[in-house]
Amino acid sequence: MNFSLSPGDAPMLTKLNAKNQITLPKSLMQAVGPTDYFDVQAKGGQIVLTPVRFVVADAVRAKLAELGITETDMTAAVDWARTQPPTT
Repeated sequence: MNFSLSPGDAPMLTKLNAKNQITLPKSLMQAVGPTDYFDVQAKGGQIVLTPVRFVVADAVRAKLAELGITETDMTAAVDWARTQPPTT
């Protein structure tokens, strides 16, 4: 993750706990933006975290919302499709 401290920002320190877990500072997470997953790599003796965003799923959700298709609509469509005979 390429994160630049703004002038006046102090370097951030976090502690590795007994379960090999760390807590990322809130200010860092706010700078990176919302994410639940990180790609983790070791490079040159450093641990590099890169936020992973599932943009394809987000794009599909946005398009469905734009079209006014609800979860109920999707459930009805799947239920209907399951009643149809298989095609060969």
